[in-house]
Amino acid sequence: MPYARDERHALVETMRTAGPDAPTLCGDWTARDLAAHLVIRERRLDASPGILVPALSGYTDRVQRGQARKDWSALLGEVASGPPVWSPFRWIDEQANLAEMFIHHEDVRRAGGDWSVRTLPDGMQDRLWTVAKGIGRRSYRRSPVTVVLERPDGERATVKSAGDATVVLRGEPAELLLHAFGRDEVRIEFDGAAPDVATITALDRSV
Repeated sequence: MPYARDERHALVETMRTAGPDAPTLCGDWTARDLAAHLVIRERRLDASPGILVPALSGYTDRVQRGQARKDWSALLGEVASGPPVWSPFRWIDEQANLAEMFIHHEDVRRAGGDWSVRTLPDGMQDRLWTVAKGIGRRSYRRSPVTVVLERPDGERATVKSAGDATVVLRGEPAELLLHAFGRDEVRIEFDGAAPDVATITALDRSV
């Protein structure tokens, strides 16, 4: 099932409805800035390394500002059409883009403050669970206590082992993934001593 493709199209429709100046959960980025980021990631291989490498971010920022000045409909069209044939993302779309499209879709949906959790297909939740476990090992690496993720069926994954205390983060895989990526606008439960839970909620979860 091509969940990444469907989520991409849903993201584009949400951005189209929200408008180019709509806020997102990506700092001070608007929907226009977010769309430009997605275009650079898939279509500007000269500028995309700066997304992850701080030393190269200046060039990436300049290219992104240029992309953001495009006509809004044209910019959304580039996001909707996906990576071009020469982009490596074209051939690993499901693996590389499902989490990216889902997270940024929620970045637009939840920025306004009035949002609800979507019901996602079980297969999509399973794939997001796999990503959440991997990202969680990076996101919670600074935690001084053990961090365990738990999905509703009871399956668990320890993403950080540290000290004698444990905090369990319980929720749907999609919500756990969002938290692991640093988003606080999520629906999850925290199980642990209050000071330890406070430590996790205040943790720098940047990956």
